[in-house]
Amino acid sequence: MTRNPKDAYLERARHLSGQEAERLLSRMRGKLMRRLEEEKLTPMEVVALQLEIEDEDLKEWRKRMSELKSKFNFDWQDAAQA
Repeated sequence: MTRNPKDAYLERARHLSGQEAERLLSRMRGKLMRRLEEEKLTPMEVVALQLEIEDEDLKEWRKRMSELKSKFNFDWQDAAQA
């Protein structure tokens, strides 16, 4: 199944600076790189998909951290200030 970028992520990708897009692409996974190399996606579509993937990953990370925080009754902000 081929994944296409959502319009909201395409719009976000259009507003990135060249340096921001380059940093984003440096974290790109192999499958996206192949799709770009094979010209199945435009560079803008790849940037948009990478943004979407990173947003999904961040959402999952926050969920796991929330579970850990609850499990250990730990306040991450207090630890950062110590």
